Amino acid sequence: MTTQLELAGVPFAWGLADYGDTPAIITNQVTLTYRELAERVDALARRLGTERRLVALAASNDVESLVAYLAALAGGHPLILLPEDKPTALDSLVAAYDPDVVIRPGKGEIALMERRQGSRHELHPDVALLLSTSGSTGSPKLVRLSLANLQANAESIASYLGITAGDRAATTLPMSYCYGLSVINSHLLRGASLVLTGLSVVDPCFWELFRQQRCTSFAAVPYTFELLDRVGFGDLDLPGLRYITQAGGRLAPDQVRRYAQLGGRRGWDLFVMYGQTEATARMAYLPPHLAVENPGAIGLPVPGGAFRIDPVDGLNEGELVYIGPNVMLGYAETPEDLSRGRTITELRTGDLARKNAAGLYEVVGRRSRFVKIVGLRVDLEQVERMLADLGVAAASTGTDDRLVVAVEGEHDTQLLSKVLAQGVGLPRAALSLYAVEELPRLGSGKLDYPAVAALAADRTPAAGTFPNAPSPRLAVAETIDPAATGQADGASTSTPNTVTVKQIFEDALEVAEVEDTDTFVSLGGDSLSFVAASVRLEQALGQLPPDWHLTPVGWLEPAPKQKARSGLSAMKRMVAPIDTSIVLRAVGIVFIVSTHTGLFEWQGMAHVLIAAAGYNFARFQLSGQGTSRLRRQLASISRIALPAMAFIAFAYLVTDRYSLANIVLLNAILGPVEVTTQWHFWFVEDIIYILLAMTALLAIPWIHRTERRHPFLYPLILFGAGLLTRYEILDRGVPHTIPALWLFALGWTVARSRTLLQRLLVSALTVVTVPGFFEDVHRESTMMAGILLLIWLPALPVPRVLTRPVTILASASMHIYLVHWLVYPPLTDINRPLAVAASLAAGIAYWTLCNRCTSTFHWFRNRSRQQQLTTTDVAPVLIRRGIHGDSDTRQLSAGRLNHYATSPDPQGSAQPDIQ
Repeated sequence: MTTQLELAGVPFAWGLADYGDTPAIITNQVTLTYRELAERVDALARRLGTERRLVALAASNDVESLVAYLAALAGGHPLILLPEDKPTALDSLVAAYDPDVVIRPGKGEIALMERRQGSRHELHPDVALLLSTSGSTGSPKLVRLSLANLQANAESIASYLGITAGDRAATTLPMSYCYGLSVINSHLLRGASLVLTGLSVVDPCFWELFRQQRCTSFAAVPYTFELLDRVGFGDLDLPGLRYITQAGGRLAPDQVRRYAQLGGRRGWDLFVMYGQTEATARMAYLPPHLAVENPGAIGLPVPGGAFRIDPVDGLNEGELVYIGPNVMLGYAETPEDLSRGRTITELRTGDLARKNAAGLYEVVGRRSRFVKIVGLRVDLEQVERMLADLGVAAASTGTDDRLVVAVEGEHDTQLLSKVLAQGVGLPRAALSLYAVEELPRLGSGKLDYPAVAALAADRTPAAGTFPNAPSPRLAVAETIDPAATGQADGASTSTPNTVTVKQIFEDALEVAEVEDTDTFVSLGGDSLSFVAASVRLEQALGQLPPDWHLTPVGWLEPAPKQKARSGLSAMKRMVAPIDTSIVLRAVGIVFIVSTHTGLFEWQGMAHVLIAAAGYNFARFQLSGQGTSRLRRQLASISRIALPAMAFIAFAYLVTDRYSLANIVLLNAILGPVEVTTQWHFWFVEDIIYILLAMTALLAIPWIHRTERRHPFLYPLILFGAGLLTRYEILDRGVPHTIPALWLFALGWTVARSRTLLQRLLVSALTVVTVPGFFEDVHRESTMMAGILLLIWLPALPVPRVLTRPVTILASASMHIYLVHWLVYPPLTDINRPLAVAASLAAGIAYWTLCNRCTSTFHWFRNRSRQQQLTTTDVAPVLIRRGIHGDSDTRQLSAGRLNHYATSPDPQGSAQPDIQ
């Protein structure tokens, strides 16, 4: 069958098979050659049929979405492309355009819903793709792109980037947005490979995948570079990296210069680019060799395109106009517009520009009141209208870095910031909101926008700001690039499952609120809170994704429900996979207490738990940079040290077994050499000493950079250093911190073992180094078994009836260890099982008490932060959410108002237009 697209000539869609067995798509689960990809595309194209139909696709960065996209193009079916994580936007456009087919890719399958056999639409032969613009994925206004637009822009980009079949691009941007889609088109055009991933650049797993698959490029928006700084990008070892592209908004000139210079030193190029959805992505690029000297320029027109600058009355600079084969056909606002052909021949960008002495174009401002932040085009007039709807008089301005808003009167700026950020789809880190007594005005009575902009000049409230108003939130999120995922802070559509996930995080981590872009690690999660959170998440989601602790909350989705069709399905309902380190902690504490009471003898679990501590340290305590990482590490240590010191102080007062050195956890240093009751708490001391030492080491910048650059080699070196003490400075009669270092480092190395070869190496090291440590075969076998489980089995099946007991025991394991020294001695002569049960129960009670104390502390701390808006402020927001009546609004607490103000508006909201 010869398709309309084939006649038009779009090789990246219909010529896939020409590249044969060259890898086309690479994921963690599968690698598809171009021949295999072509077969899947052809199969779905046949399902779509030969009659042209309007197709809507909810896409994510997965194989199924890519196949659906290519199949629609290959079959000549006009395609509305939307992000999969914005169901409200999809529903809105389905209602507005009434597509004939709706495609929703699932886990390994494509759900194709045919709403009719033929088409009710008159579809112009040139219309191929429909993309949202102006940051409004729920808006009925779409950009109409032709087959020729897609082909021309793909060829242009591939030309100036020099893309070849040997290139591999990691997908750091969603394919449903213009910029991310251009990466896909240009690479498929040249037979290059796409490494499909939804991982963020702050996730160590992303860089491990990048290295493993020898990726040569990735795409970034301005916000991405802030995140790259935080992960120590300049020190990462990326031998395959050939270039980085940047678009989606203006990158600060100093950042351009710095990264261009970094690329020059490390052997890769930085391509700064400029574009709009209306130009199928790209209009200009800055040649890398010119970036250092011209960091503020957008560069030259892309091959095949041209610029001119038209004068604008009253302004020194003119409007930038683009002409080229990638200029859209025009806009569509109703289904009837799909029958229209080309309505424009050139693109008036709305940007004011000039040409510098080097012959490069520079954008110096906007003709209309728009700013573009993290790829999102923000209408400043709309910002003021949104606040006016809330009864708040406001003036808004901004730059490509942030939105600056002044509100008149005394208002809770923190809560208004949440409402506004959600409404326009911005990360709250990119929004500065100030309360002033009166809005600044010119002599003519017009708003004085330069004065508003000056409020943020020093990032402190200007004179006139109410002293009791909360300061605007200026801290930048540490975990994920909202633009790079197509999911701006507060703009994603919540589902009951998403809310449940947030509530689980809030409960487990004692935080007042959780954003879609937050992760377990970024919120300060550690091995203690990991236990309860992971088990509750597994129950809520049906299955727990790998590395969920590094996954943004907004990405955690429920597993598809399936009917039980076999014994295996029934078995899955009877057992639940629980993280291996959790099971080891639960089993370990039972064995430790039982051994001490004499119920049975099973030694070695304490040392397995030391390895597990290193394993969890690597998972939870190494992300972030500088003081934020240091604070998180010290906070985690305090969650161990403070309950331990409090209980030991109690034990000191009621018994004569312990000393002051025990209370301050210095017995290993100041206590007796011989083993006495004062050595009861050696395990807690060992863990705290090692954690403090590792935290101090990583606080040294060059050591931190070394760990980031060599995540597997660094703990391997620590392990080697620990072996020196394990073999040479070991007094077998006295537990001591130094010999435990090698086990901690071994657990750390286990967490960093990503490849089969690395796991085999760590397994071999375990088998070689454990024997001889105690000269007790049973004890050493226990140690080896526990560590090998960590290496090879990330989760263990546990009967669902036991998940809660396992969770509680693992969560309370440290408290049980502390308490049992006082509980079991008087009971062992009466009944040993009773002694064990009483020790476990008392430890769980102490754990519960500590949690209550922590919750109370957080409640008092958060209470002072919660402010209740007046009925006038929030009434419009609440009414849109179905809450009416003064009694309802008066009874809502500040926390409840905060929930409604920050949950997605059913009317839809602006979304990022990443280009």
